[in-house]
Amino acid sequence: MKSVVIQEPNKITLLEKDVPTPKSMELVIQVMASGICGTDLHIFRGEYLGSYPVIPGHEFSGVIVAVGDNVSRFKVGDRVAVEPNIACDNCVNCLNNRQNFCLNWQAVGVTLPGGMEQFVAVPEKAAFNIGDLPFEYGAFVEPLSCVVHGVERAHISMGDHVAVLGAGPIGNLLLQMARLQGAAKITMLESNPGRAELARQLGADHVVMSMDEMQIDTYDVVIDATGAIPVMNRSVDFVRKGGTVLLFGVPPSGKNLEMEGFKIFQKGLTVLSSYTSVRNSYQAVELLRSGQIRVDALISHRLPLEDLPKALEMIESRDPSVKKVIIQPNKV
Repeated sequence: MKSVVIQEPNKITLLEKDVPTPKSMELVIQVMASGICGTDLHIFRGEYLGSYPVIPGHEFSGVIVAVGDNVSRFKVGDRVAVEPNIACDNCVNCLNNRQNFCLNWQAVGVTLPGGMEQFVAVPEKAAFNIGDLPFEYGAFVEPLSCVVHGVERAHISMGDHVAVLGAGPIGNLLLQMARLQGAAKITMLESNPGRAELARQLGADHVVMSMDEMQIDTYDVVIDATGAIPVMNRSVDFVRKGGTVLLFGVPPSGKNLEMEGFKIFQKGLTVLSSYTSVRNSYQAVELLRSGQIRVDALISHRLPLEDLPKALEMIESRDPSVKKVIIQPNKV
């Protein structure tokens, strides 16, 4: 089979190797759709968790082709998506329902082989049945589960005015989830015209192209979906007194925020971050199956496995036509 490996930061290699054999309580999945997100770019650039070499890809779905001993929830032929974060279920964080901070954390596509290969072995507990959901939709289970967790933390209330900073694929998922939570008015900040137009199509009430167009001291909840330090710094300016700021985007490691402490104090703000998800995968699957979260419009490109380097370049290019890029490792 073919497999893409990040050998070290900024170096990708296409390899051929044997299809894995499942161990006890493992599944082997034929990967049909694997999404690229900002975390993959950070891994490629050496800016995030994990060691090298690594096979990336933590947003993927496919078909089970083999099961190991003691697998009870699945059979060959089942269509599944993967929750990449693997908790030990026995450390102090896991036993206090903080599995996303597991002290023995592993993750498919970060510390373990991921979905940027034709076949991948994963633990049974990391897989979720998607039934007849299209594989491309299944590749959104992981990012949507993270969005669900973040929106739960932000406590958006009925009638709230919400600002989402950044209208990439994650920002547009946050837009839709905020609406489902009862937000009455949603403003999106996005300088990329292609992404801005998509936000309008997905129901944003206002789309602004610059932070200078944002209203100060206005929004009940402000969510940063950019991970860009200058944007994150300004998030506390836009939220109303007593409001909430959710820092959702993944910033580069080693970079410091510069927020005015007195302003946070004077406005009585709640400032939160959100890290991965906590048991939100079933929610994500059901939201996708219901059609309440639309992801078809988020996909702009579908590419074969060997084009992963090209795909990463496309995402970094800021080309208005580039939105979510899906890799199809087994596309004939």
